[in-house]
Amino acid sequence: MLNQEFIQKLSDLDVSQYMRNVSIPVLVSMGAVAAATIYYLATRPKALPPVCDLQMQSAEVPGGDFARRSVLLTSDSPLTHVYDDATTLYEFFLRGASVSNNGPCLGSRKPKQPYEWMSYREVIEQAENLGSAFLHKGSSKTADPYIGIFSQNRPEWTISELACYTYSLVSVPLYDTLGTEAIAYIIDKASLSTIVCDVTDKVNLVLDCINDTKHSVKTIVLMESPGASLIEKGQQAGIHILSLQEMIALGKANHQQPQPPQPEDMAVICFTSGTTGKPKGAMLTHGNIVSNCSSVIKITETSCPVRPSDVHLSYLPLAHMFERVVQGVMLLHGARIGYFQGDIRRLSDDLKALKPTVFPVVPRLLNRMYDKIFGYANSPWKRWLLGFAFRRKHSELMKGIIRRDSIWDQLIFHKVQDSLGGRVRLMITGAAPISPVVFSFLRVALGCQFYEGYGQTECTAGCTVTLPGDWTAGHVGPPLPCNTIKLVDVPEMNYLAVNGEGEVCVKGANVFQGYLNDPERTAETIDADGWVHTGDVGKWLPNGTLKIVDRKKHIFKLAQGEYIAPEKIENIYMRSDAVAQVFVHGDSLQACLVAVVIPDPDFLSDWTKRTLGLQGSYQELCGREVKSAIMDDMLRLGKEGGLKSFEQVKAICIHTELFSIENGLLTPTMKAKRNELRQYFRSQIDELYAGIKM
Repeated sequence: MLNQEFIQKLSDLDVSQYMRNVSIPVLVSMGAVAAATIYYLATRPKALPPVCDLQMQSAEVPGGDFARRSVLLTSDSPLTHVYDDATTLYEFFLRGASVSNNGPCLGSRKPKQPYEWMSYREVIEQAENLGSAFLHKGSSKTADPYIGIFSQNRPEWTISELACYTYSLVSVPLYDTLGTEAIAYIIDKASLSTIVCDVTDKVNLVLDCINDTKHSVKTIVLMESPGASLIEKGQQAGIHILSLQEMIALGKANHQQPQPPQPEDMAVICFTSGTTGKPKGAMLTHGNIVSNCSSVIKITETSCPVRPSDVHLSYLPLAHMFERVVQGVMLLHGARIGYFQGDIRRLSDDLKALKPTVFPVVPRLLNRMYDKIFGYANSPWKRWLLGFAFRRKHSELMKGIIRRDSIWDQLIFHKVQDSLGGRVRLMITGAAPISPVVFSFLRVALGCQFYEGYGQTECTAGCTVTLPGDWTAGHVGPPLPCNTIKLVDVPEMNYLAVNGEGEVCVKGANVFQGYLNDPERTAETIDADGWVHTGDVGKWLPNGTLKIVDRKKHIFKLAQGEYIAPEKIENIYMRSDAVAQVFVHGDSLQACLVAVVIPDPDFLSDWTKRTLGLQGSYQELCGREVKSAIMDDMLRLGKEGGLKSFEQVKAICIHTELFSIENGLLTPTMKAKRNELRQYFRSQIDELYAGIKM
């Protein structure tokens, strides 16, 4: 003990003597260095901790079939909800009203004006009055439960849906791109008696769809004031047309107490356009949607929890489930939802006015953003600097550091961040695949937590999503906590589950109840054991994440989300006298279609002579400027055949060798080998896309 005290005193003496001999400037310098060190240690960027072992993000479920589940679960049972007082969408909203302390809920704006907000209490009041009016008009949970909503995103859309939830009614969204024939089909299929519309044009569209005397529609509620001629037109069809304000006043005069739904009760009939045939009405319960919302909450609860202070810009169609799930998460946490003005061309202005913190996106918007950024980098020096800045921030991202305050943000990326309002902290992309290059770049440029999800309406919206901490691209993450996923053999395409490849099948709390009044197509999609067969082909990666690699059927999505059935398009194009064979190709990372065309050796000469006044051998004609004439003829036939604009090809190349069994491009039954065709013409396809200016 004496030795230790002696050593301590000696040490103190040495230090004090040293400090007395140090000059004042040196002391000041040492203090400055110490202060700078302390400041750096306190403010240096910290890595976001991963939510699990990123080398094993899913676990195999016991019992065979190679099914996998989220490692965030503590058991093999799927997640159904995260809060005991929020097991239905009606309870979601009540909880949000409570935690927000009746804060602002739904907002909208007029051009060049700030957002105006309705409080949670005001929304509840309007939803109860509108729902009471639905009941007064004859709707009920047991009889006539379906309420059509035909509108762009706006506060009244959400109020109409909440009115349904308050009284155990079911919302049935309609949207323009379905077409009049499909809208008429849905009205009849769901026996809609009440439809809420945003503008007069949509009321007229509904009236045009139901021109027979056997229709089910009795009431149309217009969010604006209907004119006398419109009211009269409705009366002639036996339909009462009134304004939303009149409907709310009617409900206020005949107010009824809420009739809350149960988790197993139906919430939404979401009609999907699909690729061929009539629309299919996916039946989704409150429990389905709550489980999907809860899984998103579970994944982000530690890394990026949603709070009442958060703000979401609603512009993705509410007629689709992706946007509905995002809104569910926001309302549950008492956050705010601001709606765009209804014109996508003004979205940038809405972003700057609202300054959202939560911003869901689709690949097409991201692709445009990416192209715009590189469009500004129009010199070798700017491109080099942009690439250098990306690499510096990307190295941080791979260490788990996400921020918007680096030197590269201040010099380069702040303009990108400001274009979204400057406050976005959480983004998710879905609906179609996103290029890994685009995704990685924008993760860096935007400096926020940015995730990719995968799914379909039949599993509510999502069935996988990338996890916090895993900032690699090229996969869609592990299963959500609400569902398990297995891969099923596709032997004709040589995808085998034993090799970790196969058709993606989903089972869990988010899986739909089937298609409305359509048992045949329900049985085609969901098997006897409750597995939804997606038609997508996936592959398990070593870290337990899923990569989508193909389609079981030759149906795919373009970058903006439209489904394409190429065989249907090819059959129309081959009606051209000039065409013997055609291979239509679409890429989920592209926004349009291209095609490889084989001119008909037997008819090309006569066709070019008749239409272009050209003569020559087959090879000579194929080498001349006949390509544009052939494409014009194909597009003409496509238009006559009812193809939509996105189903028409934007570019073609001419090939002179017919597809055959011998060259490996046709099956023995003379069907196109699409995988082989895609690989065979890869260079031509790449050239076609490179030459297209979108």
